[in-house]
Amino acid sequence: MTMTRFSFAALVASALMSVAAQAETLRLSHNVGDTTTWQQGAERFGELLSEKTDGAYDVRVFPNAQLSGGDQMRQAEMVGRGALDLVVTSAINVTPLVPEMAVFSLPYMYENYEQVDATTQGEAVAPLEEILLEKGIKVLAWGENGFRELTNNTKPITSPEDMAGMNVRVAGPMYIDVMNALGANPQQMQWSETLTALQQGVVDGQENPIGAVIIPQQVYEMQKYITTWHYSYDPLFLGISNEKWESLDAETQAQFQDAATEAMAYQREISRTATAEGVDFLKEQGMEVYEPSADELAAFREATQPAFDSWAEKVGPDLVQSFQDAVASVQ
Repeated sequence: MTMTRFSFAALVASALMSVAAQAETLRLSHNVGDTTTWQQGAERFGELLSEKTDGAYDVRVFPNAQLSGGDQMRQAEMVGRGALDLVVTSAINVTPLVPEMAVFSLPYMYENYEQVDATTQGEAVAPLEEILLEKGIKVLAWGENGFRELTNNTKPITSPEDMAGMNVRVAGPMYIDVMNALGANPQQMQWSETLTALQQGVVDGQENPIGAVIIPQQVYEMQKYITTWHYSYDPLFLGISNEKWESLDAETQAQFQDAATEAMAYQREISRTATAEGVDFLKEQGMEVYEPSADELAAFREATQPAFDSWAEKVGPDLVQSFQDAVASVQ
């Protein structure tokens, strides 16, 4: 009897080891640290995919763009040529590869989440998904980086005039033009370099979402002031190498799609919750929070209009109009 039990236990252990050995490892890269909602969304995708495929896939998540040498702009390109399996990245970080992705982040395109969802969860994104597919990236689902707010260590920012000469770290080319329009000194750099730059005073400030980046990356420990100006929105997307996608059968594709949709819905939810609770938290941490009035926001909108217009031309007037129509449908 003892031998029989031992043999059965050994057989079960052997079977489990065999299943584990057969799991295919997929590498997923994202831009920021492992305390962020980006990481949580990526990990959730891995958990769901493993559940839905009975352990056939093991998703390894690599934060801080480790697999692209810290270059967050290169991740999508690497996925496109099959050098990486999966990526969670923000739209603005893909603009060097696909300039049209800047449409989401045009200054003051959105006022609220309902307007955002009318685009990212609707038909407006279809042309962008087609362009990304041409670049070798299959978009599985859209998540959220969020409304980008301005932090700095110099003074409260209440008007465009307050931005004059301020050294501000930015994430992409469009934000360079926006900051120039405001009279600031934009400094484009990788996120992996930004926290050190803030600590050392190389830059005065930066702009990022509260729930997705400012709180989990503890930017409040390096910055005294924040202006909640909602000047630009930045979505995330979970993408897979189209080469990998095409190698999957229809059933497995559906499992990947379901896991991605659920994971990014979860990521949007936790990002929005963290943002809603974030302002009070930042105040508790000693940050001075400035919430602009409607008139003050109008002044920022007017000052950034030249950047909106020039980038609308680069993005394509028809695409911009389709986004504006989607936004208007929920006003």
